[in-house]
Amino acid sequence: MSYNLIPDNVSRYDNVYDVLKERGFIEQTTDDEGIRDLLGNEKIKFYIGFEPTADCLHVGHFMQVIIMMYMQKYGHTPVVLIGGGTTMIGDPSGRSDMRQIMTQDTIRENGIKFKHLFDRFLEFDEEWKYQPSGSVLGKGSYNKEPAPGKAICVNNADWLLGFNYLEFIRDIGSKFNVNNMLRAECFKQRMDKEGGLTFLEFNYMLLQSYDFYCLARDIDCKIQFGGNDQWSNILFGADLSRKILGKDNYYGMTFALLTNSEGKKMGKTQSGALWLSPEKTSPYEFYQYWRNVGDTDVEKCLRMLTFLPMEEVKRLASLEGAEINYAKEVLAFEVTKLVHGEEESAKAQEAARAAFGDGSEKGTANLPEIEIAAADLSSADKEGNQLEGLGVAAFLTKMGLTVSNRDAMDVIKQGGLKLDGEKVTDPKMLIKPEAFKEGQMLVEKGKKKKVIAKLV
Repeated sequence: MSYNLIPDNVSRYDNVYDVLKERGFIEQTTDDEGIRDLLGNEKIKFYIGFEPTADCLHVGHFMQVIIMMYMQKYGHTPVVLIGGGTTMIGDPSGRSDMRQIMTQDTIRENGIKFKHLFDRFLEFDEEWKYQPSGSVLGKGSYNKEPAPGKAICVNNADWLLGFNYLEFIRDIGSKFNVNNMLRAECFKQRMDKEGGLTFLEFNYMLLQSYDFYCLARDIDCKIQFGGNDQWSNILFGADLSRKILGKDNYYGMTFALLTNSEGKKMGKTQSGALWLSPEKTSPYEFYQYWRNVGDTDVEKCLRMLTFLPMEEVKRLASLEGAEINYAKEVLAFEVTKLVHGEEESAKAQEAARAAFGDGSEKGTANLPEIEIAAADLSSADKEGNQLEGLGVAAFLTKMGLTVSNRDAMDVIKQGGLKLDGEKVTDPKMLIKPEAFKEGQMLVEKGKKKKVIAKLV
């Protein structure tokens, strides 16, 4: 399992706070020295929340997973919080519009799929169970202490879906100052937008803060971690816990988002997010994404997304000219190994080297495949007459290699399309079933995108 892949020589530090600092993760904390002392002197429970708004984790989540893996490596107990309750409202942080309302069944199913993915990276104590009290201020219980070195998983639907709203507003809402809430960045940016902020979303901060309080009260959780966009929510959660529980040792820490040298979020592809499931993003596509990062982003990605010792990270990042491509290969191999396993990573690397190295076809067996039905290889002209074949631009768009036929035409006009090694120069070319040799065709879009079109 991936949690065994962190080597003992990953860092010269013994305190995980120093390790996370060295790797460039830590962005903000509520108390630098307090947290460092706590993590150095105690083995604590900490939590990170994940909203199951999709049926799969993506690279943005993976950053948080890696941080939990480090914490587990150094003896702390990760508490994975699935937001089965809060997802019914939706986090307004970093949003210019309201999130789509999801059904309770969809949220529950997505949460189950999230947990299966977490199982690939963290070792859980599956015997540990949480039981909510059923009342807002009532203390929940659990059946046993988590096994040392193992993570636990909770779902805030367990305590949010069953409480009385009037009781919640009286006991929890009374602890919040609306003036302070409106100064939070996550609310300010929505107040200036057309449509503003709904009262539904305004409740989100109260609910997430209540999560912190529940976990602090019930299982002695002392820190909430999150992305930098969660800073306001974390601050209010720690403050609520201090007010009600009368203790000062509740902290928050946020981490830098994974961005490139231009400040744009990494992990976005033409077809959408870079997912952690091979069914949604193939190991080859995943590998290729990291193989093609910008030269200036190699060092950051090696630091944050691999467990290579810092000495090796610095050595690889110092390579220049054509040698930086070796560093990118190491990056792509290591990240793909963490997510998909060493065997799939090796296959992806072999396919990439074959496809982009000597030009041979030996690596095509490991290229991603896109199925297209023979019945779909037909089209009509402007007069409505049926044509024997599908226009090459429509063919590219149908396979998801371009966002529109116009985009596809631009690729063709620029000489960026090859079919089975032959450059396409005619934008009116028709793709017919007989063009598929043994039922498949190698499609190359530009220098970095190669797939097998498979006729079904």
